[in-house]
Amino acid sequence: MDIVLLMKAAVMGVVEGLTEFLPVSSTGHLIVTGTLLGFDDDRAKVFDIAIQTGAIFAVIIYYWQKIRQTLVGLPSQRQAQRFALNVLIGFLPAAVIGLLAYKTIKAHLFNPGVVAGAFIVGALIILWVEKVAKPVPRIQSVDDMSALDALKVGFVQCLGMIPGTSRSGATIIGGMLLGLSRRAATEFSFYLAIPTLIGAGAYSLYKERALLSVADIPLFAVGLVVSFIAAWLCIRWLLRYIATHTFVGFAWYRIAFGLVVLATAWSGLVNWSA
Repeated sequence: MDIVLLMKAAVMGVVEGLTEFLPVSSTGHLIVTGTLLGFDDDRAKVFDIAIQTGAIFAVIIYYWQKIRQTLVGLPSQRQAQRFALNVLIGFLPAAVIGLLAYKTIKAHLFNPGVVAGAFIVGALIILWVEKVAKPVPRIQSVDDMSALDALKVGFVQCLGMIPGTSRSGATIIGGMLLGLSRRAATEFSFYLAIPTLIGAGAYSLYKERALLSVADIPLFAVGLVVSFIAAWLCIRWLLRYIATHTFVGFAWYRIAFGLVVLATAWSGLVNWSA
């Protein structure tokens, strides 16, 4: 396996791990990075989705105690059953809408206008939500959520299918708007990511399996491992960050990145059509 290609895979893994759970759109960052590295062919696009699994393993490891308690308690504990059901309910809208709209999104929404617009509009929404958010949220913990709360967040998560929106941004900010505390919204976004991103990765690998071969295993392995490490560090940092900070800084970053999208598209540096 080409060492340069493995280094590119490692860089992409870092970008995926650092941006997957921040409200900044991992897809947008992977498109820019992949183009600059010359790692943007059809196989690379499958790679981008597949290495999300590494980031998800970081969530599983970080929250293993909660996940384990839930699995053990499913047969008899009402709280465990309620939590697991809420995650399932939150996941269903993305599963259904994603399957139905996958081709349409890929064909019509991957263009610089949509991506830049999503970055900037998303930033304005973050600024607005931070301004109107109640000092004492209705829901302080993910265990306090109802099935209806989970369903609402699940539908909000679907907005993350629009390139440049950010799945985590949609669920976290949407959750806050629906009455979740900053930490509860962030943690539920993490939990929702487990079935959502594993499902998306498996579906992509199945659909594009003809593009892959056994020789690609080292490439994907490097991306998965690096994205896992980067995501684990990012999760730890983000949970500490939100304890004393708002998401306003991310909003201004999104505006700047939206302008980068327009500049790179206008100059022809980055192809935002795929």
